[in-house]
Amino acid sequence: MFFRRKQQRTVSDIGTLRQEADAFAEHLAAVKAKAGGKDFPWYPYGTLLNLHNLDRLLTGENRTLFEGMRGGRVADIGAADGDLAFFLESKGHKVDVIDHAPTNFNGLRGVRLLQKELRSAVEVHDLDLDARFEMPRTTYDLVVFLGILYHLKNPFYILETLARATRWCLLSTRVTRFAGEPRVDIHHLPVAYLLDPEECNNDSTNYWIFTEAGLRRLVARAGWDVADYVSLGNTTASDPASPEGDERAFVLLRSRHQG
Repeated sequence: MFFRRKQQRTVSDIGTLRQEADAFAEHLAAVKAKAGGKDFPWYPYGTLLNLHNLDRLLTGENRTLFEGMRGGRVADIGAADGDLAFFLESKGHKVDVIDHAPTNFNGLRGVRLLQKELRSAVEVHDLDLDARFEMPRTTYDLVVFLGILYHLKNPFYILETLARATRWCLLSTRVTRFAGEPRVDIHHLPVAYLLDPEECNNDSTNYWIFTEAGLRRLVARAGWDVADYVSLGNTTASDPASPEGDERAFVLLRSRHQG
């Protein structure tokens, strides 16, 4: 008697996704080159490289975070040209891009052109996160919120809003250990440094740079538990503004509102 072995589906962890994202980035580069975009500049940074940072962030069972919600609804906030959103769609997720044309690098023309070229079902929502906005849907399985928090005037409001709309959030933001002149060690204080308009990269949309203690206090009061946390970059002498003092916190958050 012969027994047919049950077919096993490989479970993809974040390490596998990172490798697949590298290949997808090459595919997107070819699509962008063919599509043109001659009347606007493409976002110049490889946003799919964030999968490498998430590979360093996620531990234990959290490494299969995306696999566990396969087919679920994801919001990619501040998506640039949508590279990560289109990659997650290719892995079976339903994805909303949430960004704001006046502050997007090319006014959302890049993500809309890719949406057309890829014949994608990703939905693009033009929302001002510094206004009293509402999320496009009542609930999400995951919100991806990378590199956006310090660009917002009201970080407490956005984090409270997201905690009611999603179970999980992947967040990254710049943090600091020192501030002021002469330099003062503030890393142990739950505080944030408010940037001058030209102080950091001559970008007036940079606002609040938290200490790690400040970021942890903020997310806790906004309704989140920290499931994983890692700091990357200058993890010994970071400051709020200089290129060489750049430290980034990557955090996996679990909402206390969503169970």
